[in-house]
Amino acid sequence: MFLRGLMISFLMTAILPEAIAQQISARDIVKKADDLMRGQSSYSEVEMEIIRPSWTRTLRFKTWAKGDDFSLVYITHPPREKGQRFLKRDREMWNYVPAIDRMIKIPPSMMTQSWMGSDLTNDDLVNAASIVTDYDHELLRSEMHRGRECYVIKMVPHEDAPVVWGKVLCWISMDGFLNLRNEYYDEAGELVNEEILDEIEDVGDRTIPTRYTMIPADKEGHKTIMKFQEIEFGVEIEDRFFSIQNMKQMR
Repeated sequence: MFLRGLMISFLMTAILPEAIAQQISARDIVKKADDLMRGQSSYSEVEMEIIRPSWTRTLRFKTWAKGDDFSLVYITHPPREKGQRFLKRDREMWNYVPAIDRMIKIPPSMMTQSWMGSDLTNDDLVNAASIVTDYDHELLRSEMHRGRECYVIKMVPHEDAPVVWGKVLCWISMDGFLNLRNEYYDEAGELVNEEILDEIEDVGDRTIPTRYTMIPADKEGHKTIMKFQEIEFGVEIEDRFFSIQNMKQMR
């Protein structure tokens, strides 16, 4: 009877995650995690550390975002880059450089390029691609990750999607739909970047990771840490705030 009880307990532990998973699709899991981090609108202040084997560089910037279509980034530190702005409207992205009073439209071919020398791409910065609408989603398994039971989901981009990756693996907690880890692969299936999301905190009406660490797979001693110093969801922002004219006038 004791052995049978142990066997039943083991089987229930193994079956439960699959039973839970059957009640929600992989796409819905990803959407819940994305909605949690994005919200309808948000304002944040961020500090970024770019770490290399022989040096470290710190950036600070403010960001405004509204839905999937609009985001604006304003660099406040260091002094040499202060005032640079990056604007995303729909699928387009611009960079304004006040030192030369020049507006630069960033073409799709440059979305894979490093942002400000970090391990993040231009696409990462402004979420140009949507992890909900630009990918097909497949629930691979459930497993423990950093003490939390997680869904492990494979995302493969649609053929016509403006996506730089061949596939992405996501670890999303069953409790709270927290995105805790992502792995980014190129079209050949080679791991390019690992992203770790931690320092989970209560922020207003939600609980989210507030620190992202991006680690390149093939560059020892390289990583970029992005920490949210302040973040507020549900802020009122009109669409016209995300205009080229407003971006140029910001101080």
